[in-house]
Amino acid sequence: MEKMIGLDMDTEVVMSPAARAAVFSSPYSSPSTAFLLQRRVLTWAKETGSPAAVRVRVADRSFILHKDPLASRCGYFSQAMEEVSGDVELPASFPGGSEAFEVIGLFCYGDAVALDPFNVAAVRCAAEFLDVAGLGARCDLYINQVVLQSWDDALIVLQRCQPLLPVAEELLIVSRCVESLAFMACMEILDPEQSRDQPGVDDVAVRGLVGRRWDAEIVKELAARDLWIKDLIALPFEFFKRIVQALRRQGMKEKYVSPVVLFYANKWVLSKKTHKFWASTDESGDGGGETDANRRATEILQGVVELLPAEASGGAVPAAFYFALLSRSLTLQLTEETQKRLRGQVASHLQFACADDLPLPEQEADRSIADSPEVIAMESIVSNHVAMQRQGAEGVADLWDRYLVQIVGDPKLRPERLAELIGVVSAGDRKTHDHLYEAINTYLLEHPGVSGDEKASLCGNIECRKLSHEACIQAVQNERMPLRFIVQALFVQQMHTHRAFAERSDSFRYMLSGELIPGVAGAYTPSPGCPVPTSQPLSTTSPYTDAHTTVAMDGKLRARDDDASDYETASFRIQALEQEIISLKKTLQRHNTVKGGSVRKDGKEPSFRADAAAPAAVRRRAPVSGSCIGSMRWGSQRRCASRILRVFTRLAVFGRSRSRGKQSKCRAAAEQLSCL
Repeated sequence: MEKMIGLDMDTEVVMSPAARAAVFSSPYSSPSTAFLLQRRVLTWAKETGSPAAVRVRVADRSFILHKDPLASRCGYFSQAMEEVSGDVELPASFPGGSEAFEVIGLFCYGDAVALDPFNVAAVRCAAEFLDVAGLGARCDLYINQVVLQSWDDALIVLQRCQPLLPVAEELLIVSRCVESLAFMACMEILDPEQSRDQPGVDDVAVRGLVGRRWDAEIVKELAARDLWIKDLIALPFEFFKRIVQALRRQGMKEKYVSPVVLFYANKWVLSKKTHKFWASTDESGDGGGETDANRRATEILQGVVELLPAEASGGAVPAAFYFALLSRSLTLQLTEETQKRLRGQVASHLQFACADDLPLPEQEADRSIADSPEVIAMESIVSNHVAMQRQGAEGVADLWDRYLVQIVGDPKLRPERLAELIGVVSAGDRKTHDHLYEAINTYLLEHPGVSGDEKASLCGNIECRKLSHEACIQAVQNERMPLRFIVQALFVQQMHTHRAFAERSDSFRYMLSGELIPGVAGAYTPSPGCPVPTSQPLSTTSPYTDAHTTVAMDGKLRARDDDASDYETASFRIQALEQEIISLKKTLQRHNTVKGGSVRKDGKEPSFRADAAAPAAVRRRAPVSGSCIGSMRWGSQRRCASRILRVFTRLAVFGRSRSRGKQSKCRAAAEQLSCL
């Protein structure tokens, strides 16, 4: 019911329900603008003695005001009252509604208006529409000096601009708020020394989400750690999109921008709670809540796909997020261009994904899992990735085989369909066939009715030479595999064993022969004057080894280690020690004044050890002619080799387990011989 405002000064001012609601529309509005306008109309009527004769209709409310204040301040009313003298109805396109008109009416009566972040955008748009002189400039000054200096105020004004479009856009209110919020967000990221208590958005994205199955509710909790992100993801998508573009334009790094888009999509597209809320709030009342929820999610998802970088952005966004978007998109009606872009983004993150990230359909009674939209989409993405020959082909092949392991348990999966899925990745791209073997083995276990020909066809995709040693051992003992495959696996398993034995032999030889290589830490160091050995390793026909000494040497080496490289290692040792003995002989020749035969009178073998009973006497032996033992005759070489082996045994060169006391005694004896 419309009420005529106060021609009688004693009339009590009664506030309408809308005016009472307006009191609580803004925390800054006290007292109500509607109450102040009513009181000002009464005061004007008392002062001038003229009644309020102009009825202004704004939506469902009517205002009874005086003609002179309106016509003098508002160009719109000045022109309208020339045509219509009594009633003026504002069009539906009038921005701001009755609340904004109350502020303008109060301003026309000459009173000061109270501007705040909740009404300044509506008043500015309404003043522009009604051509109110002076009020627009005052609103712009308030926006520039107050609103744009505060994060909260700019956020409030931006949210209030949504019903004021496109007028608020034309007046640059939206663009000014967007640029201000983007600038303050950049300053938040560039906060020196990371003064915030909670970790930054980059830490949240990388540490909190990578390597985990996507959970929208957990991601919501992570997003709440940064308040500025929580504020941004609450904005309508049109404003959020412009802020993201402004962030990139102002130089914010992609590792900070992309996670913000991630949190927005998680809240409005991936969250099941949001979808249920939209579906339950059926505004039309025709029962189409589910359809409306999908429509809104589709619009946001298409915009999010455009905001995300086309290629992988260095781990700023986890791969699981893209696969979650892919799974959600299969239930929505996206445009063909958006689907193509999204699948390209998924393909660029395949090498960073794990098997748990890939979408898995739910089991249905009338359809095989392999024929579900999820599997068909992944088949297409992986196939395109392989065809484009992108980086990480081996990792993608391994990922695809792991994915097959998860779906082969479907009882409705046909062998020919499984063969098609296996053929998506070529055998050459598979570095290992372990997971492919696991997938086929699981399929045969879950499908015992598979024929022999089908088994042979499936197992023909496995290259046994690309199976690990453990997988070969398991395949050899697997009764479900065809006989031909088992024979191949047995042959490869023997090759693995031989290769492992050879690699271990080489590594053992390198480890022990390193002790004889000069210049290496811990290597064998010959005595001064002894040259580095350059002779070739002893072969099985070497004159230095006879049957007796070979058996003895092999027995000692087998006691230390059961490796096949013992003989070669001992050969290297013998060469080095040959040079050591030659050096000792030359030293003895220089100090020995007595020349004689190499055999003692008592018939015993010559020895380098000093005789304890006759310390002054030194047993004489024949000098060795030549600089190398290889220059001797065959018989001399055999005798010299036997003597060297006995000397080695006495000096405890081979046996590391000999006590240090005995070794010191040998060195002392050698020194005594050198002094002689």
